[in-house]
Amino acid sequence: MLQKKDLVGLIDVTKAELTELLDVAAEMKVHLKAGEKNLSYLKGKTATILFYENSTRTRTSFELAAKYLGATVINIAAGSSSVAKGETLVDTGKTLDAQLNDFLIMRHPMGGAPYLLGKTVKASVLNAGDGMNEHPTQGLLDMLTMRETFGTLQGLKVAILGDIKHSRVAKSNLFGLKTMGADVYMYAPETLIPKGIDKLGAKLCKSKEEAIDNADVVMGLRIQLERQQAGNFPSLDEYAHFYGVTAKDLKRAKPNAIVMHPGPVNRGVELTGKVIDHDQSRIEEQVFSGIAVRMAALKLLNDYRNAKGVTNV
Repeated sequence: MLQKKDLVGLIDVTKAELTELLDVAAEMKVHLKAGEKNLSYLKGKTATILFYENSTRTRTSFELAAKYLGATVINIAAGSSSVAKGETLVDTGKTLDAQLNDFLIMRHPMGGAPYLLGKTVKASVLNAGDGMNEHPTQGLLDMLTMRETFGTLQGLKVAILGDIKHSRVAKSNLFGLKTMGADVYMYAPETLIPKGIDKLGAKLCKSKEEAIDNADVVMGLRIQLERQQAGNFPSLDEYAHFYGVTAKDLKRAKPNAIVMHPGPVNRGVELTGKVIDHDQSRIEEQVFSGIAVRMAALKLLNDYRNAKGVTNV
Protein backbone atom coordinates (compact mmCIF):
# COMPACT_ATOMS: atom_id res chain seq x y z
CA MET A 1 0.00 0.00 0.00
CA LEU A 2 1.15 3.54 -0.68
CA GLN A 3 2.47 5.33 2.39
CA LYS A 4 1.18 8.87 1.73
CA LYS A 5 -2.11 10.45 0.77
CA ASP A 6 -0.52 12.33 -2.15
CA LEU A 7 1.55 11.37 -5.19
CA VAL A 8 3.64 14.44 -5.90
CA GLY A 9 6.99 12.95 -6.93
CA LEU A 10 9.01 9.75 -7.31
CA ILE A 11 12.09 10.99 -5.48
CA ASP A 12 10.91 9.47 -2.20
CA VAL A 13 8.73 6.60 -3.42
CA THR A 14 10.05 3.20 -2.34
CA LYS A 15 10.77 0.21 -4.57
CA ALA A 16 7.85 -1.65 -3.00
CA GLU A 17 5.49 1.24 -3.75
CA LEU A 18 6.74 1.58 -7.32
CA THR A 19 6.33 -2.15 -7.86
CA GLU A 20 2.76 -2.03 -6.56
CA LEU A 21 1.91 0.95 -8.77
CA LEU A 22 3.29 -0.85 -11.84
CA ASP A 23 1.58 -4.13 -10.94
CA VAL A 24 -1.81 -2.47 -10.49
CA ALA A 25 -1.29 -0.47 -13.70
CA ALA A 26 -0.67 -3.75 -15.55
CA GLU A 27 -3.97 -5.04 -14.13
CA MET A 28 -5.72 -1.89 -15.31
CA LYS A 29 -4.36 -2.45 -18.79
CA VAL A 30 -6.03 -5.86 -18.80
CA HIS A 31 -9.35 -4.22 -17.92
CA LEU A 32 -8.91 -1.60 -20.64
CA LYS A 33 -8.00 -4.12 -23.32
CA ALA A 34 -11.10 -6.10 -22.38
CA GLY A 35 -13.18 -2.96 -22.91
CA GLU A 36 -14.00 -2.65 -19.21
CA LYS A 37 -14.44 1.08 -18.71
CA ASN A 38 -17.10 1.09 -16.00
CA LEU A 39 -15.16 0.01 -12.93
CA SER A 40 -16.45 1.01 -9.50
CA TYR A 41 -13.26 1.54 -7.47
CA LEU A 42 -13.97 5.28 -7.18
CA LYS A 43 -17.76 5.21 -7.21
CA GLY A 44 -19.06 8.14 -5.20
CA LYS A 45 -15.71 9.97 -5.33
CA THR A 46 -14.95 13.30 -6.97
CA ALA A 47 -11.75 14.19 -8.82
CA THR A 48 -11.06 17.77 -9.83
CA ILE A 49 -8.50 18.52 -12.52
CA LEU A 50 -6.81 21.88 -11.98
CA PHE A 51 -4.32 22.83 -14.70
CA TYR A 52 -2.39 26.09 -14.68
CA GLU A 53 -0.66 25.07 -17.94
CA ASN A 54 -1.95 23.75 -21.25
CA SER A 55 -2.05 19.99 -21.78
CA THR A 56 -3.64 17.41 -24.05
CA ARG A 57 -2.22 14.00 -23.23
CA THR A 58 -1.95 14.30 -19.47
CA ARG A 59 -5.25 16.10 -18.88
CA THR A 60 -7.33 13.72 -21.02
CA SER A 61 -5.48 10.71 -19.63
CA PHE A 62 -6.26 11.66 -16.03
CA GLU A 63 -9.86 12.48 -16.91
CA LEU A 64 -10.41 9.13 -18.63
CA ALA A 65 -8.65 7.28 -15.81
CA ALA A 66 -10.90 8.79 -13.15
CA LYS A 67 -14.06 8.25 -15.20
CA TYR A 68 -13.18 4.64 -16.00
CA LEU A 69 -12.86 4.04 -12.23
CA GLY A 70 -16.32 5.49 -11.60
CA ALA A 71 -15.44 8.94 -10.24
CA THR A 72 -17.20 12.20 -10.99
CA VAL A 73 -14.71 14.44 -12.76
CA ILE A 74 -14.59 18.24 -12.72
CA ASN A 75 -12.29 20.20 -15.04
CA ILE A 76 -11.05 23.65 -14.05
CA ALA A 77 -8.94 25.84 -16.33
CA ALA A 78 -6.97 28.29 -14.21
CA GLY A 79 -7.49 31.06 -16.74
CA SER A 80 -11.26 30.92 -16.30
CA SER A 81 -11.29 30.39 -12.53
CA SER A 82 -10.89 32.70 -9.55
CA VAL A 83 -7.14 32.31 -9.99
CA ALA A 84 -7.48 34.88 -12.77
CA LYS A 85 -8.89 37.24 -10.14
CA GLY A 86 -5.86 36.84 -7.91
CA GLU A 87 -6.88 33.94 -5.69
CA THR A 88 -3.88 32.13 -4.17
CA LEU A 89 -3.17 28.43 -4.61
CA VAL A 90 -3.80 27.80 -0.92
CA ASP A 91 -7.16 29.57 -1.02
CA THR A 92 -8.13 27.69 -4.17
CA GLY A 93 -7.26 24.44 -2.41
CA LYS A 94 -9.32 25.34 0.64
CA THR A 95 -12.29 26.15 -1.59
CA LEU A 96 -12.06 22.82 -3.40
CA ASP A 97 -11.65 21.01 -0.09
CA ALA A 98 -14.78 22.67 1.26
CA GLN A 99 -16.61 21.28 -1.77
CA LEU A 100 -15.62 17.77 -0.62
CA ASN A 101 -13.28 16.84 -3.45
CA ASP A 102 -11.48 13.54 -2.90
CA PHE A 103 -8.70 14.02 -5.46
CA LEU A 104 -7.03 17.13 -6.84
CA ILE A 105 -5.00 16.59 -10.00
CA MET A 106 -2.81 19.60 -10.63
CA ARG A 107 -0.32 20.88 -13.18
CA HIS A 108 1.50 24.06 -12.20
CA PRO A 109 4.39 26.10 -13.64
CA MET A 110 6.08 26.44 -10.25
CA GLY A 111 8.10 23.59 -8.83
CA GLY A 112 6.85 22.48 -5.43
CA ALA A 113 3.27 23.73 -5.88
CA PRO A 114 1.72 20.23 -5.46
CA TYR A 115 3.67 19.73 -2.21
CA LEU A 116 2.24 23.00 -0.87
CA LEU A 117 -1.28 22.09 -1.95
CA GLY A 118 -0.97 18.61 -0.42
CA LYS A 119 -0.12 20.13 2.97
CA THR A 120 -3.11 22.45 2.72
CA VAL A 121 -5.94 20.11 1.72
CA LYS A 122 -7.55 16.91 2.95
CA ALA A 123 -7.96 15.69 -0.64
CA SER A 124 -5.26 13.54 -2.21
CA VAL A 125 -3.09 15.57 -4.58
CA LEU A 126 -1.68 14.05 -7.75
CA ASN A 127 1.08 15.99 -9.45
CA ALA A 128 0.52 16.22 -13.21
CA GLY A 129 3.75 18.19 -13.64
CA ASP A 130 5.22 21.01 -11.57
CA GLY A 131 7.57 23.41 -13.30
CA MET A 132 10.95 21.83 -13.99
CA ASN A 133 10.64 19.53 -11.00
CA GLU A 134 8.74 16.25 -11.51
CA HIS A 135 6.03 14.50 -13.50
CA PRO A 136 5.58 11.26 -11.52
CA THR A 137 2.87 9.55 -13.54
CA GLN A 138 4.84 10.13 -16.77
CA GLY A 139 7.82 8.46 -15.15
CA LEU A 140 5.60 5.57 -14.08
CA LEU A 141 4.06 5.09 -17.50
CA ASP A 142 7.52 5.08 -19.05
CA MET A 143 8.66 2.45 -16.56
CA LEU A 144 5.54 0.37 -17.19
CA THR A 145 6.22 0.44 -20.92
CA MET A 146 9.83 -0.63 -20.35
CA ARG A 147 8.88 -3.40 -17.92
CA GLU A 148 6.29 -4.81 -20.31
CA THR A 149 8.93 -4.96 -23.04
CA PHE A 150 11.83 -6.42 -21.04
CA GLY A 151 10.08 -8.10 -18.12
CA THR A 152 12.15 -6.16 -15.59
CA LEU A 153 13.74 -2.78 -15.01
CA GLN A 154 16.72 -4.18 -13.12
CA GLY A 155 19.95 -3.72 -15.05
CA LEU A 156 18.48 -1.85 -18.03
CA LYS A 157 20.54 0.87 -19.68
CA VAL A 158 18.24 3.81 -20.37
CA ALA A 159 19.63 6.65 -22.49
CA ILE A 160 17.86 10.00 -22.13
CA LEU A 161 18.80 12.72 -24.60
CA GLY A 162 17.53 16.25 -24.98
CA ASP A 163 16.40 19.15 -22.86
CA ILE A 164 17.15 17.59 -19.49
CA LYS A 165 17.39 20.89 -17.63
CA HIS A 166 13.79 21.88 -18.21
CA SER A 167 12.38 18.34 -18.19
CA ARG A 168 10.34 17.15 -15.23
CA VAL A 169 9.97 13.87 -17.13
CA ALA A 170 13.73 13.25 -17.05
CA LYS A 171 13.86 13.76 -13.31
CA SER A 172 10.95 11.47 -12.48
CA ASN A 173 12.39 8.80 -14.76
CA LEU A 174 15.78 9.14 -13.11
CA PHE A 175 14.38 8.80 -9.59
CA GLY A 176 12.08 5.89 -10.43
CA LEU A 177 14.46 3.95 -12.64
CA LYS A 178 17.35 4.24 -10.19
CA THR A 179 15.14 2.93 -7.40
CA MET A 180 14.15 -0.02 -9.60
CA GLY A 181 17.76 -0.88 -10.44
CA ALA A 182 18.19 0.59 -13.92
CA ASP A 183 21.14 2.71 -15.09
CA VAL A 184 20.28 6.12 -16.51
CA TYR A 185 22.64 7.76 -19.01
CA MET A 186 22.03 11.36 -20.02
CA TYR A 187 23.34 13.47 -22.88
CA ALA A 188 22.54 17.08 -23.74
CA PRO A 189 24.22 20.40 -24.48
CA GLU A 190 25.98 21.63 -21.34
CA THR A 191 23.51 24.50 -21.21
CA LEU A 192 20.65 22.00 -20.91
CA ILE A 193 22.08 19.82 -18.14
CA PRO A 194 20.94 20.80 -14.63
CA LYS A 195 23.69 21.22 -12.07
CA GLY A 196 24.07 18.31 -9.70
CA ILE A 197 21.97 15.80 -11.62
CA ASP A 198 24.93 13.41 -11.63
CA LYS A 199 24.85 13.49 -7.82
CA LEU A 200 21.26 12.23 -8.04
CA GLY A 201 22.44 9.15 -9.93
CA ALA A 202 22.55 10.15 -13.60
CA LYS A 203 25.55 9.05 -15.64
CA LEU A 204 26.46 12.05 -17.78
CA CYS A 205 27.87 11.25 -21.22
CA LYS A 206 30.32 13.20 -23.34
CA SER A 207 28.83 12.10 -26.64
CA LYS A 208 25.62 10.84 -28.17
CA GLU A 209 27.43 7.64 -29.08
CA GLU A 210 28.39 6.98 -25.46
CA ALA A 211 24.81 7.43 -24.33
CA ILE A 212 23.25 5.18 -26.97
CA ASP A 213 25.87 2.43 -27.21
CA ASN A 214 24.34 -0.86 -26.04
CA ALA A 215 21.28 0.89 -24.62
CA ASP A 216 18.04 -0.99 -23.98
CA VAL A 217 15.96 2.20 -24.14
CA VAL A 218 16.60 5.37 -26.12
CA MET A 219 14.41 8.25 -24.95
CA GLY A 220 14.24 11.64 -26.61
CA LEU A 221 12.99 14.72 -24.76
CA ARG A 222 11.11 17.64 -26.23
CA ILE A 223 12.97 20.91 -26.59
CA GLN A 224 10.95 23.10 -24.23
CA LEU A 225 11.34 26.47 -25.89
CA GLU A 226 8.59 27.92 -23.69
CA ARG A 227 10.67 27.34 -20.55
CA GLN A 228 14.08 28.51 -21.66
CA GLN A 229 15.91 31.61 -22.70
CA ALA A 230 17.62 32.08 -26.05
CA GLY A 231 21.22 30.97 -26.37
CA ASN A 232 21.01 27.45 -24.95
CA PHE A 233 21.93 26.11 -28.39
CA PRO A 234 22.74 27.76 -31.74
CA SER A 235 19.74 26.56 -33.79
CA LEU A 236 17.25 23.73 -34.05
CA ASP A 237 19.07 22.37 -37.10
CA GLU A 238 22.36 22.20 -35.23
CA TYR A 239 20.65 20.74 -32.19
CA ALA A 240 19.07 18.02 -34.34
CA HIS A 241 22.44 17.21 -35.92
CA PHE A 242 24.36 16.85 -32.67
CA TYR A 243 21.71 15.70 -30.20
CA GLY A 244 18.80 14.30 -32.20
CA VAL A 245 18.40 10.54 -32.65
CA THR A 246 18.53 9.12 -36.18
CA ALA A 247 18.06 5.59 -37.50
CA LYS A 248 21.85 5.37 -37.82
CA ASP A 249 22.24 6.34 -34.15
CA LEU A 250 19.69 3.71 -33.14
CA LYS A 251 21.87 0.96 -34.62
CA ARG A 252 24.32 1.58 -31.77
CA ALA A 253 21.72 0.44 -29.25
CA LYS A 254 20.91 -3.19 -28.57
CA PRO A 255 19.09 -4.98 -31.41
CA ASN A 256 15.91 -5.20 -29.30
CA ALA A 257 16.14 -1.65 -27.96
CA ILE A 258 13.02 0.48 -27.85
CA VAL A 259 12.51 4.17 -28.65
CA MET A 260 10.48 6.40 -26.34
CA HIS A 261 9.43 10.03 -26.09
CA PRO A 262 6.99 11.70 -23.65
CA GLY A 263 5.48 13.76 -26.46
CA PRO A 264 4.62 15.89 -28.20
CA VAL A 265 7.53 15.14 -30.54
CA ASN A 266 9.19 17.77 -32.70
CA ARG A 267 9.76 15.63 -35.79
CA GLY A 268 13.22 15.99 -37.18
CA VAL A 269 14.53 17.65 -34.01
CA GLU A 270 14.62 15.21 -31.08
CA LEU A 271 13.88 12.20 -33.27
CA THR A 272 13.77 11.78 -37.03
CA GLY A 273 10.52 10.69 -38.63
CA LYS A 274 12.04 7.30 -39.42
CA VAL A 275 12.86 6.74 -35.75
CA ILE A 276 9.42 7.89 -34.58
CA ASP A 277 7.70 5.49 -36.97
CA HIS A 278 10.19 2.65 -36.43
CA ASP A 279 8.80 -0.72 -35.36
CA GLN A 280 10.91 -0.37 -32.20
CA SER A 281 9.09 2.83 -31.25
CA ARG A 282 6.84 2.61 -28.19
CA ILE A 283 5.57 6.19 -28.27
CA GLU A 284 1.94 5.26 -28.89
CA GLU A 285 2.12 2.51 -26.29
CA GLN A 286 3.31 5.09 -23.77
CA VAL A 287 0.06 7.02 -24.28
CA PHE A 288 -2.01 3.91 -23.60
CA SER A 289 0.13 3.06 -20.57
CA GLY A 290 -0.60 6.55 -19.25
CA ILE A 291 -4.29 5.84 -18.69
CA ALA A 292 -3.55 2.58 -16.87
CA VAL A 293 -0.90 4.18 -14.64
CA ARG A 294 -3.17 7.04 -13.66
CA MET A 295 -5.96 4.58 -12.89
CA ALA A 296 -3.53 2.68 -10.67
CA ALA A 297 -2.41 5.84 -8.87
CA LEU A 298 -5.99 6.92 -8.17
CA LYS A 299 -7.03 3.46 -6.99
CA LEU A 300 -4.05 3.03 -4.65
CA LEU A 301 -4.43 6.51 -3.18
CA ASN A 302 -8.09 5.71 -2.57
CA ASP A 303 -7.05 2.45 -0.88
CA TYR A 304 -4.70 4.46 1.36
CA ARG A 305 -7.47 6.91 2.25
CA ASN A 306 -9.83 4.07 3.12
CA ALA A 307 -7.22 2.21 5.19
CA LYS A 308 -6.16 5.32 7.11
CA GLY A 309 -9.64 6.76 7.48
CA VAL A 310 -8.71 9.90 5.52
CA THR A 311 -11.79 11.85 4.54
CA ASN A 312 -12.54 15.33 3.25
CA VAL A 313 -15.39 15.86 5.69
